[in-house]
Amino acid sequence: MATPASVEDYLSALPQESRAALERLRATIRAAAPEATETISYQMPAFKNQGRFLVSYAAFKDHCSLFPASKAVMEAHGEALRPYFTGKGTLRFLADKPIPDALVRKIVKTRIEEIAAATGR
Repeated sequence: MATPASVEDYLSALPQESRAALERLRATIRAAAPEATETISYQMPAFKNQGRFLVSYAAFKDHCSLFPASKAVMEAHGEALRPYFTGKGTLRFLADKPIPDALVRKIVKTRIEEIAAATGR
């Protein structure tokens, strides 16, 4: 896939099942972090909070992934993340078996707290 110009471009290029799963994930992240901004980073949709990386997500041939890229998230929610954890901050899921919305909200909240601690805000 060529580098998309926007999140909408990225999502519109996906098969329906992956697109639906990522649109749901996007809405859950947006609801948990209403002040976050969306961007494309490393050729995939991402959210930034206070100008710092919050989370990103992507679709692949056989799965979707959420990238909190945070040791704090893994430590805070390790047991709940175990079915999705594939290493170094990557959470993998199937389009028809998404990460539960409540867990996504917890991940985002932890990342917001982590960013606030790092920036002193």
